[in-house]
Parts: sequence; structure tokens; C-alpha cells
Amino acid sequence: MSRSRAESIGLGIQIPDHLSFPNSLSKASPSHKVTEVMTTNNQEKAPAKPQNIPWMSLPNKDQLLLLGLCRLSEPISNTCLLPYIFYLMKSVLTSNSNNGSAASENQRISQYSGILVAAFPLAQFATSMPWARLADSYGRRRTLLWAILLSVISNFAFGFSRSFGALMFWRTLAGIANGNVGIMRTMTAEIVKERKYETKAFLLLPLIFNSGMVVGLALGGCLADPVVNLAWLFGPKGLFNITGNEQGVVWAVHYPYALPAMFNSLMLGTALLLSFFFLRETLAGQEEHVDIGIRYGRFVLRNAKRIIRSRKNSGYAALALDEFGDTPPLAGIKPAPPRGPPPPKPPVATIWTRDVIAALVSFALLPLHNGAFMHIFPVFLSNPPAEHSTATLFHFNGGLGLKSPSIGLWLALLGICGIMLQLFIYPRMQARIGTLGNFRVALYMFPITYLIVPYLSFLTPHGFGNWFCIILVAWSQVMARTLAIPSTVILLTNAAPAKHVLGTVHGAGNMVTSLARAIGPALGGWVYAWGIDHDLIGAVWWFYLFIIAVCALAWSYRMRPIAQ
Repeated sequence: MSRSRAESIGLGIQIPDHLSFPNSLSKASPSHKVTEVMTTNNQEKAPAKPQNIPWMSLPNKDQLLLLGLCRLSEPISNTCLLPYIFYLMKSVLTSNSNNGSAASENQRISQYSGILVAAFPLAQFATSMPWARLADSYGRRRTLLWAILLSVISNFAFGFSRSFGALMFWRTLAGIANGNVGIMRTMTAEIVKERKYETKAFLLLPLIFNSGMVVGLALGGCLADPVVNLAWLFGPKGLFNITGNEQGVVWAVHYPYALPAMFNSLMLGTALLLSFFFLRETLAGQEEHVDIGIRYGRFVLRNAKRIIRSRKNSGYAALALDEFGDTPPLAGIKPAPPRGPPPPKPPVATIWTRDVIAALVSFALLPLHNGAFMHIFPVFLSNPPAEHSTATLFHFNGGLGLKSPSIGLWLALLGICGIMLQLFIYPRMQARIGTLGNFRVALYMFPITYLIVPYLSFLTPHGFGNWFCIILVAWSQVMARTLAIPSTVILLTNAAPAKHVLGTVHGAGNMVTSLARAIGPALGGWVYAWGIDHDLIGAVWWFYLFIIAVCALAWSYRMRPIAQ
């Protein structure tokens, strides 16, 4: 692609190639022109040597860090309940109905937990494009801050809900608040403008996502039902039981799943405050806009630096000129320059090119099975074991009967493994085989993993071999999604026909992936419940997850690598 053509795509204006050369070239000799054209063509055909960009060389690291803290909102809100969702739904459903066998009770728990998990991404799907439109109209920063505030409120209230209707309401509200993932991906592209930093920058959000999953799973597993799991703090003789209640801390007894939600809200509230004071606007034409939050953030930083300097230089020191007089603390901040006109928006039809559509389909297929796995696997680990005296190769039932702390800690440990893979393995593989090659390697791993998972139910309840098999199977899925998730983001970004439509493209991507993550757990929970009822625990793994994963693998061969 010639430079003039690249500029025409970026600006939405068609510039003839002969007008892009300097005047001096137009007066040069024909041989000079031929040499220039040959040199240009050779440069275009020469493959670009991948650069190993260190993490610390990324530009605007402070803004990327703040954006990463905001990115914690979705994984913490979405995954915190997974380790204890089986026991949460059991406590809610059995309090309203005490009839039915254990098998029917497990079936209802699977169905209702699938609906509860699906409510979050379904709300994301419904609000992704409105969030993107708000961000394009009123700015990325303002829209993002309001969304995180809503997430703080909904997470806190979820922990104090004791009916399925209340849980659904706050879960849906949390999904509405987290429909802004496309905004954060767009801000990443706007913060890091040079292509050589793109791979590391787009690895950052999935890296934070995995970190948030680790935190969410660990918090959900360890802090759920603290009267039992943290008896030394919340039990009858716990340190926090200052009233001497026989059952334990009163609020922890009545709301056994409130503590994880409170910690979630605390963490997200911290991210909200830091972003309010220091996260800058990235929307084109508004980069220099400064609001009251940024002003006070700069004021706090200036005074903090001044205090540090005064402690280091105790005694007499030269004073800066602006320290004389009665200058107000917020004075001296340069006003924002007048905002320029926004770039011309291309027609909607020109945005949805063949490459964008292909990337969006892959963007949707991945969470259709990966999102279902994230819900079904903890439920499978929580299900009580079953007798296998009459089991066959395909007809068998039961789970592993693990408790929520064990599930949370082991899933969190695997999440840490995913972080290490993203830091050290993904960049090397991406440099060697490319983004699309990375994506296809992951897509080959998913079907194999799904074929093996149900046979974990034949393991003994305890022992090293039990945990080794669980870790091996779960690690392969973590490895696959670690390679796949950042690859889909990069592929979708590269497929966008112009830089200034990234907000729309990523908004659509977040919309389709949210719909897929809503359908996946709901449909997967229904198939899983059907399998329990028919002594076919592998139904959801073989007839749903495996088939979707194979379809995603086949579709990847309709995609083509794009170099912008």
C-alpha cells in the first residue's frame, strides 16, 4: 500500500497517487522516477522485521495503567460469583422450595445459574452501541467514569440480594455498566498511535482481564460464606463477632455472599477515583480538554511533589516564582485550545467490509463457547460425585464435589498461569507466526480440551492424580484463550477501514461478543441440565462446546492477515 493510499484511507479522502509526490520529483529525470518507484515497490514488498518492544518503552504508561484499572470492572463483576454460584443458587432456590430429589435440584440450579450468568453479557449486548455513541458524542472519559460508578453500585447491592429476582436485577445493571469494553479498546488504540507498540498495547487489556479474573475468582472462592470459610474472623468466636452472636457476625450470617461483593465495590471505587483525577480524554479534537477532576488531580500531584522536595531539601531552598503571591492553587493551568472539527464520518456501508465482518464473526464465536465454559466448569466441579457402576464410555453422570474455596483458588492459580503466558509466550509466538497464526493454534486446542473434560468425573475425590488431571485440562483451556482473546482484538482493530471508526467497530464487536456470552451460558446451562437428567454429563461438552469450537476453527480459514 502506497503512502498516499494509506493517507486516503485514514482521512476518508481519495488523493491521486501522482499528487502525493513533492514538486521536485515531478521535474526529475525519467530515470530518477523509475529508480524512485522501484525503491518504493521494493520497500513495500520487503517483509517488516518484527521488533521486540520492551514493556517499559510503551508510551503513556500512566494512561494505560489507569485504563487497565478500569478494565478490571468487567472480569471482577463477571467472574467473582462463579466459584460459589452453585451454592448461591442452592441457597436461594431451596429457601423457596423444599420439594424434589437431589437430581432435580441440581438440574434447577444448573438452569437458573445459566440464566443468572447470561443476564450480565445480555445487558452488555443491549448497551454496547449506546455506550459507544455516547463516547463518540460526549467523550471517552466522561462516559467511562459514569459506567464505572454504576458498576460500583450494582456490585455492592448484588451481595445483599436474597431472591432470584433481586439477583437478576443487580446482575443486569452490572452488565449495563460494563457495556463499555469497546470504549476502552478504542482508547487503547488512541493512546498508542504507533504501530510498533500495537501488539504490547493490545496485550495489556487481556492481561488486565486475566488479572481481574484471578482476583475475582480468588475473592469469590475465599470470601464467600465467611462464617464458614473465615470462621476465625466471622464465626461464633471470630474477631469481628463483637456482639457475641451464637452463629457468627450477624450481617455475614444473613448475607453470606456480601463480602466478595463489598471487596469488588471497594476495588472498583478505587479505580473510579484514580480515573476521575488522572485519566485524560482521548477523543479526537478533545485531547487537551481539562475538567474539574483533572484540575484537582494535577493540583494534588503538584502539592505532593512540593512536599517531597521540601522533605529532601530541609533548610533553605530556592522558591519557584509561582510560589510568591496569592496565586490560586488551580491557576497556571493552560486552558484547552479550541476544539477542531471532528474528522468526516464515512458512510455506514463502507465500515462493514469483508474483513470487518469476518473478524466480527470470529469475535462472536470465541465467547460463544469460552463464556459457556467459564460458567459450566465451576458448576461441574461443584456438582456432587455420582456412582459409576453402570457407566459406559459416553453414559455417565456426576461432578467432583469441590467446595467454593478450592474452586476459586485453583481457577485463580490457572489465571496467573494465563498472565505468565501472555507476558512471555504470546509476544514470541506473535512475532514468529503472526496474529492469525496464534489465533488458529488456540482454535485447535479448544476442541481437544472439550472432548476430555467430562471424563474428569471418573477421578477419585482426593489425591494428587485428581488435581493433576484437573490442572492439565484447565491449563489447556487457559492457554487457548490466552492466545485467542488478544488475537481477536488485534484482528478486529486491523480490519477497521479507518482509525476514526474504531469506536464504532469495537462497539459492534463488544455488542456481538456480549450477545454470544449471554447465549453461551444460558444455552450451555440448559444442555448441561438436560445431560444431568439423562445421565449424560458430557452432552454439553461434546454436543455444544466441541461443535462451536470446530465451527470457529473452520471460520478462521476465511480470514486473511491484514497489515495496515
